Amino acid sequence: MIQAAPRQLRVIPIDDRPTICHVIHALGVGGAEVLVDQMIRRMQKEFRCIVAVLDEIGEIGTRLQEDGFIVEHLHRQPGIDRGCATRLRQFADREGAVILHAHQCTPFFQAMLSRGLTGRRPVVFTEHGRHFPDSPSRKRAIVNRLLLKRHDRLFGCGAAVRQALIDNDGLPESRVEVIYNGVDLKALSKPSAGARERIREEFGYSPSDFVAVLVARLHELKDHQTALKAVDEARNKIPGLRLLLAGDGDQRTAIEQTIRERGLEQTVTLAGTRKDIADLLSASDVFLMSSISEGIPLTVIEAMAARRPVVSTAVGGLPELIEHGVCGMLAPSGDASSLANSLIELYQSPALRSQMADVAAGRAQEKFSLQGMLNSYRDVYNQVLEKTDRHPKEKPMKAAVTKRMKTGAHS
Repeated sequence: MIQAAPRQLRVIPIDDRPTICHVIHALGVGGAEVLVDQMIRRMQKEFRCIVAVLDEIGEIGTRLQEDGFIVEHLHRQPGIDRGCATRLRQFADREGAVILHAHQCTPFFQAMLSRGLTGRRPVVFTEHGRHFPDSPSRKRAIVNRLLLKRHDRLFGCGAAVRQALIDNDGLPESRVEVIYNGVDLKALSKPSAGARERIREEFGYSPSDFVAVLVARLHELKDHQTALKAVDEARNKIPGLRLLLAGDGDQRTAIEQTIRERGLEQTVTLAGTRKDIADLLSASDVFLMSSISEGIPLTVIEAMAARRPVVSTAVGGLPELIEHGVCGMLAPSGDASSLANSLIELYQSPALRSQMADVAAGRAQEKFSLQGMLNSYRDVYNQVLEKTDRHPKEKPMKAAVTKRMKTGAHS
């Protein structure tokens, strides 16, 4: 008589983490994109994070996919693409998402629209910045009020952005909160060994050169042309002035043309996209920002954390970061002469630069740490889940029997 072999159980682990679906335009290289990448990677112990991109997966999205994270391309079409909202709902349903976290206004609209008239999936919305020019939209206000639900949570990355959501997008003042963007302060405070000398050698700068670094996409909103004018004015009074532009974009050709026209070839360096920002900052003396529109730019927080005084235009949330004359210098948008005078003043006073650097580092630590930002969103997720009865009240079994596998035959 042949005895049957004992039946084996195939055990499949249960992932009991709540699933958060981040919704974003694309995952190229930018401030909001970097923050989403950080949130997904650093919160994965508590939450299973997935991503829906409306327009393009991008460099960061590709890296996330390679590392095993789910990134879905929704292929949004121009205009009001109701099909995109349907695809978002289907993706969120398939993956069991309990919260949609939308980054920026269009993803917020698509996230709300994906619920239809009866859907209850809560939306967390973060506005990372504002377009320029920024003006009230009655249409946006009506749509937001119609689609907003009771358990949704709304955030601006700073007070100025929060106020724009209220004034221009018609969101209820009582419901819009602030969570400041944050950066990894520890990483920025520890550049690689010998970075200052190595970076200066790479770009042909001498130890005595006065180096300003500007890290930003080469985009019209960053107004690199004003930065070039400021440097052109300041170089007459700053021997060895150098401007290092890190980033790339569609304005590169126009920037190169201005450099040639103003004879700045020996003064301005285009470094392209760089990942060694901490090392670039360590090689600099000041950080320069000439934008005409900003939210709470990560690059400025990074410069503050790296103990560099900031010379910047006073747009968007930048006055929330920089107190003029205390941890940096502010100038009106487009005012190249004011930016130039600030660079000259900081060059002439090393003591002032050192004093501002100390204050800037302390302010970054106090208000703009990555860990503080992550803790705030972690609390928001848990609050939303508890209010919507979607938070696991008890830990489920860590494994389930899903199928019995026969390994032998009965007699």
